[in-house]
Amino acid sequence: MFPVRDTIPSRTTPVVTWSLLAVNVFVFFYELSLDSESLKQLFYLFGIVPARFTHPEWALWVGLPVDNYWPFLTSMFLHGGWSHILGNMWTLWIFADNVEDRMGHGRFLAFYLLTGLAAGLTHWFTNPDSTVPAVGASGAIASVLGAYFVLFPRSGVIVFVPVLLVPVFFELPAVFYLLLWFLTQLWGGALASLAPGDVGGIAWWAHIGGFLAGVLLYRFFVQPTRKWEDDEFGLEAAWD
Repeated sequence: MFPVRDTIPSRTTPVVTWSLLAVNVFVFFYELSLDSESLKQLFYLFGIVPARFTHPEWALWVGLPVDNYWPFLTSMFLHGGWSHILGNMWTLWIFADNVEDRMGHGRFLAFYLLTGLAAGLTHWFTNPDSTVPAVGASGAIASVLGAYFVLFPRSGVIVFVPVLLVPVFFELPAVFYLLLWFLTQLWGGALASLAPGDVGGIAWWAHIGGFLAGVLLYRFFVQPTRKWEDDEFGLEAAWD
C-alpha cells in the first residue's frame, strides 16, 4: 500500500515542512555531484556509524573523529538514493503539515529534530557494533507519524494498491494505516535482530524509536491554546 494523501487539509502554511523538504532535496542534489569515494566519506563522517561511538578506539583506527555527536543531527538530511529520498519526502509531505498545524512552526521544528535524535539514539543502542552508516530522515518522519496517530486518529489516508497492474485507490482510517505501518517495523526489527550483522538496509529500530517518541512527546509541543476544529479530535475524545 502506498499513501497518496490524507483527508485533512492544512489550515496554515506549513513553512517548516516545506523548509525541511527543501533542505533534504538540496543536500541530496549535492550528494549527486560527488564521486563514489567522496559520497562514502560523507556518509561515514555525517551518518550514524554506531561502532564509532561504542568503540572509539576503532573510530580512531579507521580515521573517524571521536567525541563528535553531530552525526545524530546531520544524518537526518542525508539519503542513500532516489527511492530513499522520494519515499521519505512524500511521507513527510502527506503527514507533517497537519502536525505542524497543531504545534506551530517553531514547536514543530523542535519536535522534529528532538525526536529525530531519539530515533538515531535508538538505532545506536540496538545496533551498537554496526560499522555501516545509517542515513535518512525516516526516524524523524516516523515521529511525525506517531504524533499524527494520536492527534488525528479519525482522519483518513487514501492509499494506492496495484491489483494485476490496475491501480486501485481506497481510503483507510489513519489509525489503522499507521498501526499497520508500525507493526511492519516491529516485524522487520525483530527479523533484523536475528541477523545483527545485516543492518545496512532499513533502520527498523530507528523507525520504532521515532514513532514511539512521537507518540510520547507530542503533548509537550502541541499549542495549548489551539482551538479544536470540526474534523479534528483529541486523543481522549477519539478513543472514548
